[in-house]
Amino acid sequence: MTGVLAELARTFALLSLVSIGGVNALLPEIHRQVVDIHGWMTDQAFATAFAIANASPGPNVIFVSLIGWQVAGLAGLLVATLALLIPSSVLAYFAGRVLTRWSHHPAVGLLRDALIPVALGMMLASGLSMMRTVDHDVVTVLISLATTVFVYTTRRNPLWALGSGAIVNVAALHFS
Repeated sequence: MTGVLAELARTFALLSLVSIGGVNALLPEIHRQVVDIHGWMTDQAFATAFAIANASPGPNVIFVSLIGWQVAGLAGLLVATLALLIPSSVLAYFAGRVLTRWSHHPAVGLLRDALIPVALGMMLASGLSMMRTVDHDVVTVLISLATTVFVYTTRRNPLWALGSGAIVNVAALHFS
């Protein structure tokens, strides 16, 4: 059990240091680590944990807590959550202090501008990773693509697209 906890700590501590955009931006790498490399979860269990975490109120770090719980119970939950939170919090604290001190320097503005596309790219990769994990037929792929187009091209609440997608998926399951 100690080896698994140490591996959970190492995995999520390293991921913590590149978590620009939050946990959702890390989804492809979390999936690779948890499913492909360590084999701690299946694709289906990963997608289910992600869905539960996103349906739950509170921060999206709950997803990492659920992975830790799945892997090693309560100890795994605590280790995975703290390993994700502590390194990035310490880094953010010190980076904030440095950036505040040097805020007038042009390099700080350049860095800030450079991180925006990085964060957006990581979030886009996360969406594609989840599509590959859960979309296994034409209907679900089309629902995901239509939802993406709807959210990108309109200012309406994304819940309309999600609700419509759920109805289409239920109808497709019923008639298949």
